[in-house]
Amino acid sequence: MSKVVKEGTKNAKYALLDYKVLKYNEEINLSVLKINLHTGRHHQIRVQLSSRDHSIYGDQKYGGRGHGKQIALWAYTLKIVHPITKEEMTFKSIPELNGTWKILEGLEL
Repeated sequence: MSKVVKEGTKNAKYALLDYKVLKYNEEINLSVLKINLHTGRHHQIRVQLSSRDHSIYGDQKYGGRGHGKQIALWAYTLKIVHPITKEEMTFKSIPELNGTWKILEGLEL
C-alpha cells in the first residue's frame, strides 16, 4: 500500500499531479475531476485523493466510499508517442452513462 509522506522522508518518491473539478454533486459529495499526471507513481491518483479525504468512489483499498462498487477511475484520454514512427497517438474512451457514471451526463470531455 502506498501513502503520502512528508517531504524528506527516506526512500520517498516525488509524485505530482494537477486536477480540475469538472462537476461536483454536493448532495452525494461526488466530484468529476480531470487529472493530469506529471509522474506515474504506484496508485498515485488513488493515494493523493484519499490523503485529501476525497477518495475515489468504489476504491476499497484507499477509500471506502461506494463499498462493493467498481472503482470510478477512468482514463478517457491517453496520449502516447509511437515507439517507431514517433507519431503522437491519442485514444479516447468514455464509459457508458449508467450507474456511477451517470454523473458525466451533460459534460463535454
